[in-house]
Amino acid sequence: MGLIYLDACLLIYLVEQHPRWGQTMEIAMSEHPESDFAISSLVKCACLVMPIRRGDSVLRQEFAATFGDFVTLDMPEAVYLQAAELRARFRLKTPDALHLACAQHHRCDALWTDDDRLVQASHGLARAILDP
Repeated sequence: MGLIYLDACLLIYLVEQHPRWGQTMEIAMSEHPESDFAISSLVKCACLVMPIRRGDSVLRQEFAATFGDFVTLDMPEAVYLQAAELRARFRLKTPDALHLACAQHHRCDALWTDDDRLVQASHGLARAILDP
């Protein structure tokens, strides 16, 4: 499939081995061995909030180690300007608009998410990967 951007919640499910969605993510990723999976600094930020808040240094280290397994996409000013357009047109929250704008800016082949609002706003780019 090419380059697939992962929304933060999906990486959290994967790393934290969520009882319902962790294995689903592993399977979905294994079904795309030819693809490169990408995240952004925004994804890293979202993933680290709870481990830092809870003082969970082990989980924080697990996330830090996992980040290296993914392509990290930069977020130049053009991403933020596109995110403003997306927020205004689709009433997305700022982080969601930034995820979508980043995936669009880098011409990702897909944006995997668990957010139906992103799916609706993306015009086919985003896929709700956890839907049955």
